[in-house]
Amino acid sequence: MKTAVMTSSYAGDFDRCALLCESMDRFMRGNWRHHILVERNDVALFRKLEGPNRRVVSEAELFPAWLRSIPDPFSLGRRRVWLSPFSAPLRGWHAQQLRRLAMARYVEADTLLSIDSDVVLVRPFDPASLWDGHRLRMFRADNGAIHATPGHLEWLAHAGAILGLPQRPDPAHDYISNMVAWRVDTARALLDHIETRTGKSWIRAVISSRAISECMIYGRYVDEILDGAGHYPDDRSLSHVIWFKETYPQTPEGLDQFMAELRPDHIAVGVQSFVGHPLSDIRRAAFSVTPG
Repeated sequence: MKTAVMTSSYAGDFDRCALLCESMDRFMRGNWRHHILVERNDVALFRKLEGPNRRVVSEAELFPAWLRSIPDPFSLGRRRVWLSPFSAPLRGWHAQQLRRLAMARYVEADTLLSIDSDVVLVRPFDPASLWDGHRLRMFRADNGAIHATPGHLEWLAHAGAILGLPQRPDPAHDYISNMVAWRVDTARALLDHIETRTGKSWIRAVISSRAISECMIYGRYVDEILDGAGHYPDDRSLSHVIWFKETYPQTPEGLDQFMAELRPDHIAVGVQSFVGHPLSDIRRAAFSVTPG
């Protein structure tokens, strides 16, 4: 199985992305190629991470000409905002999700594996292990959106609107994780479905609301339109994650406590960028794990 790994990143996460790349080069197995998806102005910086199995993809290769970023005047130019004639202004996290969806028509592979910049692999991992015959493992927390942050239900509703499904599914599954695998053929069929149903390009349909979750869109398409064909759900995340800074003390001891809870089936850890652990401590903790 050929895997296209995609990491949508930006300059502020460059050091974290570099650590991810180091961990992938150490632990990733099988037939894979890593694509780092960035805004036009960040291409030169991220080129430093390119290698035989890794390349940087500018969003200029993925987005139509009418969707471009400019410096955000409300942040004194520290951030960027994406403008189009078909939507309200979009933020960086919207653009990152659009890049991942666009990759379905950009690569030739069996699997698209999205890995966030703040993930670090800690054990050997071959993405081909996510396949069971002709079915791909899909992360799904059954009815998980009900107990998650309020945004989850909004993301499910927008997915339903562009897919032609009820806004509020029952049960309301959660498909969001920082390591998510998609079938390339299914992701392409998803974009085709959106365009056929809405009569417009998939990207125009997706940005009709800012309540965007590419994981929710893909998950609902698989479960409610394909009836799960080609996939098998699994509620186990591939990575052990600190989602909120309140979960563990932001100290070396707190990080050690987090690492002690690593399960044998976790092949990576993720520490959200707003959680106050120095990258050097994360690197030390991650690379001290005994490979399973």
